[in-house]
Amino acid sequence: MHASNRSDCKNKVVVLKSESAHELDLNPYDSFIQQHLQYYGYFSGHSQSELRLPYHLQTDRHSGRRLVHLHSDPEAALATSGSEDVLSTSSSSCNLDDIDCSRSFCPLDGLWYEEIEDFHSRRASYNTTQLLYNFQEGRLVPELKEPRNLYSLTRELGPQQAPRWPSEIQVLETNVKHIRWIPQQPEPFYVPTGQEYAPIYNRKEARRLVYEYEPATAGLFLRSSLNGSRHGCEPAAAKLHGSEDVTLTFEARFESGNMKRAVQISDYEYELSLSNDFYTKRHRQWFYFRVENVRCGPTYRFTIINMAKPGSLYNAGMQPLMYSQQDATQYKIGWRRLGSGIKYYKNNLSEEDGKPCYSVTWTCTFSHDNDVCYFAYSYPYTYTDLQDYLHELQTDVERSCMCKQRVLCRTLAGNLVYVLTITSPKTEGIRLEERKVVVLSARVHPGETCSSWMMKGIIDCLTSSNSKAKELRDKFVFKIIPMLNPDGVIVGNYRCSLTGRDLNRNYKSVLKESFPSVWHTKMLVKRLAEEREVMLYCDLHGHSRKQNIFIYGCESKMAAHSLRLRQRIFPYLLSKAAPNQFSYGECKFKVQKNKEGTGRVVMWNLGVTNSFTMEASFCGATAGSSAGGHFSVADFEEMGVHFCETVLEYSKLDESERLFIVSEMEDQLKKEISTKLTTETSDVVDIDVSDYESSDDGGSDSSISDGLPVRYRGLAEELKGKRRKRRKSMKKDILEKSLNQKKSESPNTESKPRKGSRSIVKPRVVPHTHQSEAGISYFVDERVVMRRQRC
Repeated sequence: MHASNRSDCKNKVVVLKSESAHELDLNPYDSFIQQHLQYYGYFSGHSQSELRLPYHLQTDRHSGRRLVHLHSDPEAALATSGSEDVLSTSSSSCNLDDIDCSRSFCPLDGLWYEEIEDFHSRRASYNTTQLLYNFQEGRLVPELKEPRNLYSLTRELGPQQAPRWPSEIQVLETNVKHIRWIPQQPEPFYVPTGQEYAPIYNRKEARRLVYEYEPATAGLFLRSSLNGSRHGCEPAAAKLHGSEDVTLTFEARFESGNMKRAVQISDYEYELSLSNDFYTKRHRQWFYFRVENVRCGPTYRFTIINMAKPGSLYNAGMQPLMYSQQDATQYKIGWRRLGSGIKYYKNNLSEEDGKPCYSVTWTCTFSHDNDVCYFAYSYPYTYTDLQDYLHELQTDVERSCMCKQRVLCRTLAGNLVYVLTITSPKTEGIRLEERKVVVLSARVHPGETCSSWMMKGIIDCLTSSNSKAKELRDKFVFKIIPMLNPDGVIVGNYRCSLTGRDLNRNYKSVLKESFPSVWHTKMLVKRLAEEREVMLYCDLHGHSRKQNIFIYGCESKMAAHSLRLRQRIFPYLLSKAAPNQFSYGECKFKVQKNKEGTGRVVMWNLGVTNSFTMEASFCGATAGSSAGGHFSVADFEEMGVHFCETVLEYSKLDESERLFIVSEMEDQLKKEISTKLTTETSDVVDIDVSDYESSDDGGSDSSISDGLPVRYRGLAEELKGKRRKRRKSMKKDILEKSLNQKKSESPNTESKPRKGSRSIVKPRVVPHTHQSEAGISYFVDERVVMRRQRC
């Protein structure tokens, strides 16, 4: 189009002046502030109606190309524009990409683009702290801003929020760090010889206390601080008597550490004691401590004398974990299994309540003189490790786009409970509103560290760039809570939080302040279930008495036949995906009464059909290619990858495939039942699987709930006494009212006292003619009546 032809055009482009076309309202706060500033002369008072589109710019929905609407009245266009040198076309609209925007065409090159730039700058001036105005299809559409990054998850180098400890605990200033190392071959189980020595120590013998630390607490959690006690760390280990002293130096006052006392029996033999979970008198299983001043060559014996559980995987071949600082520095070797002469047994000690104590003993040798070594029950994974891992996710440009980190709540000590949302942007895959939800959580029990390593494998898989991870993000919204009990993890508990109670028995509790993490998790699942389908919930755990990895689920005997065994499909598929780690035969689906407060049962009652607890053995596998070998960190992470792949496979099943899997499981279950009942194969078809649920313990390796938080124990006793008195007074009032009512109905006849009544009955004398068979006058005595009433 030439400049000479443009002046002859009949239709001219103008700026629309409609007052109602694109008026936008500010939010109430910004509107009030602008009116306030305008009143006092600090604001010019530009109205929202001035924010209009130049030339009524719109976008074609199919091609995405911008269009210019033309004015229908040329004379009005000329009058509005005030200039003859404007663009005109014979149609009602034209495409900007087809227009020659050369320098010679001043209106479009100069005026039009200047107005567009001015329009965008003015639009930006109306953005608020919460709303952004975006230009879509010729209209300004307000959208919410993305939430700001967490203040504890900055992109700067350095540690995140430091762990908060109870203020009475002494904490070392240095942080303990371990390198990652994976053995090339699975580390084999220890094979007992039957000749293992079981030490029984006599407290009257000469012994030397070489380490002791037990903080003096008030019996309940009161306050927290960043570095624990403000008085710092006092010496807890015995002083060495020169360089020739071979006594080991013990220490456990670091994050997740646990050891209360160390007693030297001989030069190379030590008796150790563990600390209870804070503010409790039980749960002694997790240990994590450091030894220094070791000697290369001699055989050392360590015996922990106050373990709490009657059974342990130590008698099934499990070995303790050992970490050598010099091996890590020189050979890049990290945690490894070590020990011989391992035995778990009942000893001659008992707890305060009379329950017996158990011991685990092992012997080992060290490879370096003056080395610094660590021993642990399982691979440590601290709260600081989680913070560092989340920091890596946040600083990774690609992974941070698909993983949003937020704070679910704060714990009693003020530590952050994080929740991750992993999904594709709303412009990719299924519509965001139609995506199903998968909720995962871990570390509700602090000592079950293998759950954190499985969760790490899940997060790594979901945030990777492979096709399966992309498909999972397009189809689902993953809500992940990687550490439910950071307080317990920090102080080195095995099972409880700082309330002194098991969080996995209090999902039904309404005490939000005492159990904030599980309360908010339950509310999160409840809210998600109201908005969309929650396809799966799984809480990750560790197991101290069983091998392999397995699942506990929920099934109802009252379910219809068409829904029978549906909850077992996911574990069945998982056993096919991970045959070297997962054992379907160990899975249980019975809902016990003492497990009604657990996460899986509460979420199942909220309507989540696939509600599971996945348990990973602290030891290893007994089937597949990994049979007879300990699980490593890589095995736990690989299990997380298999879990994600099974979620994807499960989502692709149609109804016919589900029915086929159910029929396979039903046939397999019938064969197992027939084997147990020693019946013939012909009788198997008559077996109803719903009548033969597993009769053994279907729950996790857990203790039952032990009441209210410690802080409410005294209040509970007081309320219990008041409630008892109130009941007595209510019963007394009811009896008196009933007696008064009977007297009013029959004033001439005396009603007999009701059994159980303790109302005062006046003695009455029966006439002499009314005698008993013995001829003795019948008298009703008050004490006799009341004695009979008590009986």
